[in-house]
Amino acid sequence: MTERQDSIAPEGERGVLVALIFALVAERLSVYYEHGLWFTQAQGAALAADWLARSKRRLKLSQRQHLSLLSDQLARQIAESTTREAGLYVSHELQEAQDPRHHSELGQSIMAECERILDENPQ
Repeated sequence: MTERQDSIAPEGERGVLVALIFALVAERLSVYYEHGLWFTQAQGAALAADWLARSKRRLKLSQRQHLSLLSDQLARQIAESTTREAGLYVSHELQEAQDPRHHSELGQSIMAECERILDENPQ
């Protein structure tokens, strides 16, 4: 396969990109609240590659870095606007919401925010 065939076209699989931002936000918040650390952009891009690989998808490094940056901005915004207790709840709920069988209004709200941030920040 060529790079073009393996790479996700943002206009073709926008939902995957939004879901990837969501997953990165969930992971960033989880690590932040468990260990008090934020992932670097490179660590986020590597996590994105791992997440994509599970479904046999790929993105160019520059695209993964862009999505990593967007997820970092949203995760920090959530952390800054909530108490630690509320942030722990949000983090847990986002982890659970990644299971399609789990209905979460909070997860849907954050997913909508992921869509908005992607739309407002095209690469």
